[in-house]
Amino acid sequence: MLGRRTILKGGLAAGIGLTLPGRAFADDAGAPATATASSLTPYERRILDAAALQAQRVGSRVWRTDLVGVADFAQPSWKPRLYFANLEAGTVRSFLLAHGRGSDPAHSGWLQSFSNVPGSEATSRGAFLTCEWYQGKYGTSIRLKGLDDDNSMALERAIVMHPAWYVDQTMIDKWGKLGRSEGCFAMSSMDFSQALWHLSGGRLLFADRIGES
Repeated sequence: MLGRRTILKGGLAAGIGLTLPGRAFADDAGAPATATASSLTPYERRILDAAALQAQRVGSRVWRTDLVGVADFAQPSWKPRLYFANLEAGTVRSFLLAHGRGSDPAHSGWLQSFSNVPGSEATSRGAFLTCEWYQGKYGTSIRLKGLDDDNSMALERAIVMHPAWYVDQTMIDKWGKLGRSEGCFAMSSMDFSQALWHLSGGRLLFADRIGES
């Protein structure tokens, strides 16, 4: 089992990003637009509520509850569907996110099914603990530990968060959808820097079908 020291080691060694105060979340130059508490749509409020509910459910199994990542796979890949829900500020930010090819064999752009089976190359649902940074196939990536029965094999399957060339608006413009991962939570290179700064280091990432926007 991974301990707190092991999980935080990589991120702490990489820089001061894991110790930034919560207010820095809304102050990054060039960051995607933030939906503030007063401007949230009903759907964004649903995301914020889901984040709060899941943070309460997992309790002390995560170490930082100021911000929760929510991946809503009820949405197609051509829409932003990874949300950073800041529970302290009541704000929501959205990003593009790929799903696994095993979850969408026909490459329709819609996630068809979840799986926790090794070799399935599918996306898993459930709560994940974000762990340390490491250098992998796609560069700096974030390890994930599954906290539910539906994603208990995340570490063994090497399900991580990483940047990928196939997650970009140009892919949507050309093909009408993003490329697919091998089950990992793949973001654009620019957006992934936001995950490194704000979601890594013992926070919660929750994946499921949340609802229609």
